[in-house]
Amino acid sequence: CGSGRDALAFRQAGFRVEAFDASPQMARQAALLLGQEVPVLCFEDVAWQERFDGIWACASLLHVAPADLPDVLRRLQRALRPGGVMFFNFKYGQGQRHSPDGRRFTDMDEAGVRALLDALPELSCLDMRTGEDDRAAELRERWIQVLVRRIPSSD
Repeated sequence: CGSGRDALAFRQAGFRVEAFDASPQMARQAALLLGQEVPVLCFEDVAWQERFDGIWACASLLHVAPADLPDVLRRLQRALRPGGVMFFNFKYGQGQRHSPDGRRFTDMDEAGVRALLDALPELSCLDMRTGEDDRAAELRERWIQVLVRRIPSSD
């Protein structure tokens, strides 16, 4: 959830919100902003089953290693109730890189997202688009944004 900014916006819009972050510092900051507990949790530890109607993973899955993304998306898929929706995005591109401070970034393009979703038949892609963020021109980056819905399994 990072700083908790988006979680707060969802709560102010009337949604019941649960948030978590892998960084203890970010979890503390979000807890202060939200006035609620924000656990320190990695995507690889998500074990919820059909708990959420929606998942907002804005600028967060991009920190997961490419090899771990299928398992992480499977975990998030299981956390959604059938019919639930999930938003996620990546900086546009291909491959993995590290920032000067050591943070990992996984970039994705349409083919990369399709390959991920092909392995997850319970996730139906509702929308996939690219665009630039609205920061100043010198900081602006291109993103791929994806909205999926969990469909019931056929078994």
